[in-house]
Amino acid sequence: MSNTIESIFKSHLKPKKVYQGGKNPPASHGKKIYKLSSNENPLGQSPKATEALLKAAKNIAVYPDQTDIRLREALVKDFGGQLNVDQFICGNSGSEIIDMLLRAFINEGDEVIYSNPCFLPYAVFSRWYGAKQVDIPLLYPSYDLDIEGILNGITEKTKIIFLTSPNNPTGTYIPKSVLDDFFNRIPKNIVVVFDEVYRHFADAKDYVSGLPYVKAGHNVVAINSFSKTYGLAGQRIGYCYATATIANYIRQIHKPFLLPITSIEAAIGALNDTSFVTKTVKTVQEGRKYLANEFAKLGIKYWPSQGNFFIVDPPLPEFEFTDMLMEKGIMVRPVSQFGAPGKVRITIGTQEANEALIKALKK
Repeated sequence: MSNTIESIFKSHLKPKKVYQGGKNPPASHGKKIYKLSSNENPLGQSPKATEALLKAAKNIAVYPDQTDIRLREALVKDFGGQLNVDQFICGNSGSEIIDMLLRAFINEGDEVIYSNPCFLPYAVFSRWYGAKQVDIPLLYPSYDLDIEGILNGITEKTKIIFLTSPNNPTGTYIPKSVLDDFFNRIPKNIVVVFDEVYRHFADAKDYVSGLPYVKAGHNVVAINSFSKTYGLAGQRIGYCYATATIANYIRQIHKPFLLPITSIEAAIGALNDTSFVTKTVKTVQEGRKYLANEFAKLGIKYWPSQGNFFIVDPPLPEFEFTDMLMEKGIMVRPVSQFGAPGKVRITIGTQEANEALIKALKK
């Protein structure tokens, strides 16, 4: 019998590649740096969110709310009363919601399906719980979802399927007709985690969120974040909604005092600032049209996007391309780590940032 500490390590937690977030801007030495690498809100955060956070910061010596009930009540209002308070769960970012779902449903040896290129934590986090990872890649070159491949990949051990619309890093989405067909054919004992953190930016006529499927009683858990549309990336707060049956089950592992008081108040303030949300969405959608037009003029291959970013196939090797842009004060992100080798993701910024990007690309 081995007497080393490694002998009690879980086999599925052997060191492997870990998720690495986007980098912060380097020291600029007076040079303007445009960070178009992390899909952050180009306008910053809502003034109402800032005001609420600063007010809450005066009371950080005391414990926050024991539960997330006040934020859930605000979300009910934001959703126009289409869901009830028992159907929401809040956490410290959308990523933590993913972790919570895996903790709730996955035992070692269970199977999780996802489709690369996609958000890396689907794979990384599922490994923490000993899940067998089944990758049904997006169809290339369209990056459309391989619905038949996913349905054929389901086994009796499949517990969770990750779907993302709009998808990070490709910007592609899943049309309503495709989702309708999928939910009519999927077994009733599988949870579909529907990542819709970029839903506010989608304007395709056949785009659909997870809401109608949850209302229809499907086993859908729709993940959202306050990091994108609301500009609260630094506060790490997100939420999901599902049927009351699923939500109340997951709530059993929701820790007391989980959310910082500053995050709770900032999120409620952000939900109350509908004009900021409207301005953010308008800025992104107008910037998306501008960049698509300029990319086409320059002959840069890009994929139509429904998010606040584009994935492009650069005319140079990915790291050479990103390094050259960095020299010109533009931060963008290579996404080989997300399952898109050779591709680069570019966040849509302010018009000033977008024009700076195009100027740099022309050079």
